[in-house]
Parts: sequence; structure tokens; C-alpha cells
Amino acid sequence: MADHSIKGKTVIIAGGAKNLGGLIARDLAQQGAKAVVIHYNSASSRNDADATVAAVEAAGAKAVAIQADLTSAGAMEKLFAEAIAAVGRPDIAINTVGKVLKKPIVEISEAEYDEMSAVNAKTAFFFLKEAGRNLNDNGKICTLVTSLLGAFTPFYASYAGTKAPVEHFTRAAAKEFGERGISVTAVGPGPMDTPFFYPAEGADAVAYHKTAAALSPFSRTGLTDIEDVVPFIRHLVSDGWWITGQTILINGGYTTK
Repeated sequence: MADHSIKGKTVIIAGGAKNLGGLIARDLAQQGAKAVVIHYNSASSRNDADATVAAVEAAGAKAVAIQADLTSAGAMEKLFAEAIAAVGRPDIAINTVGKVLKKPIVEISEAEYDEMSAVNAKTAFFFLKEAGRNLNDNGKICTLVTSLLGAFTPFYASYAGTKAPVEHFTRAAAKEFGERGISVTAVGPGPMDTPFFYPAEGADAVAYHKTAAALSPFSRTGLTDIEDVVPFIRHLVSDGWWITGQTILINGGYTTK
């Protein structure tokens, strides 16, 4: 029987420096992960990455931070190569990379569309490719998407629309990698109380999102708290391995499918 515990496992987290990614890194280290590779996008996140490295090491795991813009296949291949050189082949691969744009379709430029597609869809595809090539057998892969995949709403076409392909990437990868015991999932949180959320939203929209979930009155902020998402990801990359090929919305009743 394969070992599906986190203890002794090696983890790579794209976008692992801060917010949800940083909390996942800390949590898996506390659960006994042997090593955690923390990817961050740019110099502006270096301090956050260093803080997460320190927290992971304090929990007893080896940690390394790697900077990269992952919007090219070559950069993704290099990330995995550097990670493997530093800590060995991963057992768990989690991709939290994403970019939000709230804008009417008629106002979105080609450059904006191309950037959204590169960050949200292309990065996810090549992350899955490199994870499939490099993960140990019986590994786990999880990609962050969005609960807007279950919404009927304006202004998020380029965000939810470029996250939507990840659902099929996930299904295909689950079938293709399943013969090696690798599970592949996607998780779609509701609007999260992080700095990632607020810049795209006006005051009225923030107020709406804080009341839209069925369980909003029981949330600390009315939004999805990252602390409530982490246990689900922990489960999917450990004992929840039998769940594969699925997109799971974690949002307190904000949207459903």
C-alpha cells in the first residue's frame, strides 16, 4: 500500500512565498514534510519568500526559495530542474499562481488577454507537464483555480475564462498520470481575504462579496479565509489521494456547480 502521508515528503509550491501559498508551505512543513521548494515571481516577493523559508526551516523541514517568471515552458522546466538539484524529486506539487483582472470584455486589450492567458492557463499547463515528468510515483498535484468557474457574472471573462482550461488540464492529467498512482486536482476558493483580492474590486463589490456566501455570517471577514482552504489542500495531497480529476470549490456556498 502506498504511503500517502505528508511526513518525509518533498514539496514544490509555485507562488509559495505569501498569502495562501505561503500558508500551505508552513502547514505542510508542520505536517512533517522533509523539504519545501518555495517559488516566487519577482524581487518584490523576495522578503516574503525569505520569511516563509525561515518558517519552514523552523518547523524542521529543508527549504529553498527560487525566483522565476513561469510564463514560459523553459522557465518552468528550469524551476523543476533547480528544485530537484536542491532537494530531490518532488512528491507533492502545488500551483497557486494566478492573476485577476476585472474588466468589461469590450475594454480588454490583446496585451491584457495575452498576459492573463499566460499566467493563468499556460503556466498551469506547463506546471502540470513538468510535475508529470518529474514527480515520484504516487505523487500529488493540486492547482488553484477560482470559484468564479461556478458563477454567472460579468467582468471576469479574462480571469475565470483563463482559469477554466485548468479544469480540463486536470482531468486529462489525472487520466494520463493515474497509472503511476499520481492524483491531480484543482481547488477553487471563493474570494479570499488577501491583498490579491482587493485591488481588483471597488468598495461596492467588496461589500457584495462579503455577503454572497451562504456561510458569510460565520466567516471572520465574510470572505473565504485562507486558513479554511489549507486543510482541504492538505487532505488532497495526502489521505485524499483517491479524489482525482476533479475541481473542488471551497467557498462557504459562494457558488456551486
